[in-house]
Amino acid sequence: MGSCYQRYKVILIEKMKTLFALVDCNNFYVSCERVFNPSLNNQPVVVLSNNDGCAVSRSNEAKALGIRMGEPIFKCRELVNKHSIKVLSSNYVLYGDISQRVMNTLSRFTPKLEIYSIDEAFLSLDGFAHYNLLEYAKEINRTVRRDTGIPVSVGIAATKTLAKVANRIAKKNPATNGVFCLTDEKFIDPLLENTGVGDIWGIGCAREKLLKSYGINNALQLKNASEDWIQKHLTIMGLKTVRELRGISCLPLEETSPPKKVIATTRSFGHEVRSFDELAESTAAYASNAAEKLREQNSVCGHIQLFIATNPFKNGEQYANSSSMRINPPSAYTPDFTNCARMLLKSIYREGFSYKRAGVILFDISSSKNSQEYLFEETYQNSPKEKLMKTIDKINSRLNYGKLFFASEGLDKPWYMRQSNRSKRFTTSWNEILEIKI
Repeated sequence: MGSCYQRYKVILIEKMKTLFALVDCNNFYVSCERVFNPSLNNQPVVVLSNNDGCAVSRSNEAKALGIRMGEPIFKCRELVNKHSIKVLSSNYVLYGDISQRVMNTLSRFTPKLEIYSIDEAFLSLDGFAHYNLLEYAKEINRTVRRDTGIPVSVGIAATKTLAKVANRIAKKNPATNGVFCLTDEKFIDPLLENTGVGDIWGIGCAREKLLKSYGINNALQLKNASEDWIQKHLTIMGLKTVRELRGISCLPLEETSPPKKVIATTRSFGHEVRSFDELAESTAAYASNAAEKLREQNSVCGHIQLFIATNPFKNGEQYANSSSMRINPPSAYTPDFTNCARMLLKSIYREGFSYKRAGVILFDISSSKNSQEYLFEETYQNSPKEKLMKTIDKINSRLNYGKLFFASEGLDKPWYMRQSNRSKRFTTSWNEILEIKI
């Protein structure tokens, strides 16, 4: 770690109180596929969402051909066939493992790291003002590419919002070679003037439309807007965004993600499900997955909701319903959730329908360490249930693929999402390890 820091401690660029680097993996899902299949390099590639529905990752070549983000693949089938675009199913096990390797590599460049998403991370570079930041960014770029095979873009600035702008410039402008430092004040305003207001982090479609209706079309205009007006129309979060554009850091690094107040596991089935037993298997699996997420943040849940729905895009009578119930005392024990899910399903299931989607949502979440004691009932904390789940979770944490699970979740899982063009899980399954022929 020390060598990474000392190598570029050569010149004073600016005396800044805070510095952030945003590292973003380029076309992450496609890049993961290319690591193990070099024949995909320089070729148009698209990775699809659950059940092979929509484009969720596109190579630059596919983008140039007109494949839009989120576009249903059936709508662009003619384009796919005409240009021989390679279409792949999502391989989440592989992507998750590669993401962890990328984040581990980034942690060598700073003691403070915020994992923002599966393919993005903020690095705190406080105290790095004496470093040659551009060269340091290049070293981050080279090291991640060398150690993981994933190309990244690196943007450095005094705030997280400006780092997002810098990262976008690094990604969109080939002349930057994937790195850009937005630290010189004389260049910030001209670049913000050329950045659309809708491209600013935290400005969604609704806010973009509102701002444009008032003549605020670019980031510089937003930066110079009245704080009173911004707070009135965009609330305090919008005001923080404006101050961040002015170089005032308002969004600190979050090294530990705050516990979720709601946990949901929802999926569309690989094929439509008619029988109660098959539907019960799927909802049990979703309940188990939600319970695992709950334990990961050391929480317990006191309220569970289940919903089922038919295919809204299919002609004929539709049906959708949901039901919920309390869990007393609050728990994180998987069988408690799978049993509740089955009872809820019995109350809303109707024969004669083909179901396309179901989900389990957990509410009333609290810390397992501070859970309320019950006079006549055993709480989850320090109970045999907790010990069992800790043991199962510990075993599963060692297994990237092939986990321990409860029989109620089903064995064959015919309802599982469709993945007709999934690549192998090269890094997590011995049966699918990369083969090299000599």
